[in-house]
Amino acid sequence: MSPFDAPPRLRLVNAPTPLQPAVGLSEALGTEVWFKRDDLTGIGLGGNKVRALEYLIADALRHGCDSLVTGAGPQSNWAMLAAVTARQHGLEPHLVYYGASAEPVGNHALAELVGADIRFTGSTERTSVDAGIEALTRELRSRGRRPYALPRGGATPLGSIGYLRASGELADQFDETGLKPESVWLATGSCGTQAGLVAGARLWGASYRVTGVSVSRPVTECAARVTELAHEAGRLVGVAGTGADDIEILDGLTGSGYGRPSATGGEAARLVARTEGVFLDPVFGAKAMAVLVERARAGRQRGPVVFLVSGGAPTLFGPPQTPLPSSAPDSPERRP
Repeated sequence: MSPFDAPPRLRLVNAPTPLQPAVGLSEALGTEVWFKRDDLTGIGLGGNKVRALEYLIADALRHGCDSLVTGAGPQSNWAMLAAVTARQHGLEPHLVYYGASAEPVGNHALAELVGADIRFTGSTERTSVDAGIEALTRELRSRGRRPYALPRGGATPLGSIGYLRASGELADQFDETGLKPESVWLATGSCGTQAGLVAGARLWGASYRVTGVSVSRPVTECAARVTELAHEAGRLVGVAGTGADDIEILDGLTGSGYGRPSATGGEAARLVARTEGVFLDPVFGAKAMAVLVERARAGRQRGPVVFLVSGGAPTLFGPPQTPLPSSAPDSPERRP
């Protein structure tokens, strides 16, 4: 039995997802780029979070839960996919969003479509969701329900096994194509996806580096979270832990803040759409791609690079938000 099958797992992902050469983008950047298409995982409108949910929903069912509680922002791909998979497997979905109630569009609309119970904290602080999840979980238990609570992004050691497993999928695809990537890039938010990839790279003896681009937290906080989650996810399946030298996280040019598009991200997303017909979400994938574009054009990024397309396309149909003008700095910290 595979060590990844020790924890209960549902088969949700249409695996393997495609590994595709991004020929037009590579020509534009002067660096060889490939896409790992985890926007095509197959549940809802796809996305990387489905890999974590294979383990998390299975765990909820194993514990006899009848409902799932999690949260994030109204345009969270995580929250929407958690609601979809919960409903699909007989769990009543409950979502806590920061901010105030608004017209349901994008991921918010999709969550409503599957009948999620949605509550708003009334605060613009993302951390208000954490207290909201705890309060709602207590409320459901007081009513005799059996809720399964998950943090923002589903970033737990168990959820991170999804991408530890995906690293084996990548290893097989690299063998089949003869590809020897210098690095695997992704947008890093709640840190669970990068943690799984880091632990998986160690398990498979990979020569590539996993390069995360922070789009929601300070780089130092991300590094600490990735290190802890990678260690704990590896421990669950008997993989040695990671060290500081395993973790690479770059500042993601976050623009006017988390959850808002940036000018450089918008430019990068247009480049990818016009060269490859792939649509990056404006607040995660596009910002990570902006850093890759900048480094490649400056001659600071060797290839081949594999870029994880992590989904989130419904956010393209969210409320319109104005990014900073191109002349404005995209990050208060630095530009890479």
